[in-house]
Amino acid sequence: MRQRRRPPETAVPRQLDTTDPIARETAAERLRLADLYAALSPDQWAAPSLCAGWRVREVVAHVTLPYRHSAFRVLRGIAAARGDFHRFSDRIARTDTARLSDAELLAALRDNVAHPWRPPGGGQAGALSHDVIHGLDVTDPLGLPRPPADRVRHVLDAAGPRALAHFGTDLAGVCLVATDTDVSLGAGPQVVELPAVDLLLRITGRAPFPEGG
Repeated sequence: MRQRRRPPETAVPRQLDTTDPIARETAAERLRLADLYAALSPDQWAAPSLCAGWRVREVVAHVTLPYRHSAFRVLRGIAAARGDFHRFSDRIARTDTARLSDAELLAALRDNVAHPWRPPGGGQAGALSHDVIHGLDVTDPLGLPRPPADRVRHVLDAAGPRALAHFGTDLAGVCLVATDTDVSLGAGPQVVELPAVDLLLRITGRAPFPEGG
């Protein structure tokens, strides 16, 4: 019987492009998070995150998935989940946390600070957004330091209609203005002013808008 060959994966650079300021911010955020996670207790690793049903461990497993699994493995998993990426993500995060220790999850992040992964169609800004948003899923519930406002600004700058639709966010009639960096979203007459991180938590459905916002 003829052996079926695995489709070749697209070659990617082995390191981030350090001439790209967004790539430098991505690496800096991964390193910042790795340093914070290194100080977590076992109870904190097992604490609930802002991702419904996921502990800190599942979030870190999800973020490090592209470093540990091939594109072929991911596509095969999505197919097995009948095309439902969210179902696949939940399934593989739970599988991975069952077999990996906290230290192994941390190492997967720290060892890949300069990994060139980018989400399909998201570019480098998409990679930064992925790290910043899921980082907040861990750090905010635990009361840990937040990312710098100017780093979050890059994420908000990249939050176009497609990203807002993904999170089910409708900014019709609303203008969001960051109070700690130079960024705004929307052009409506109703102005909501908050720190950049709080705006990001709201447009991604992690926190409610203030009453009237």
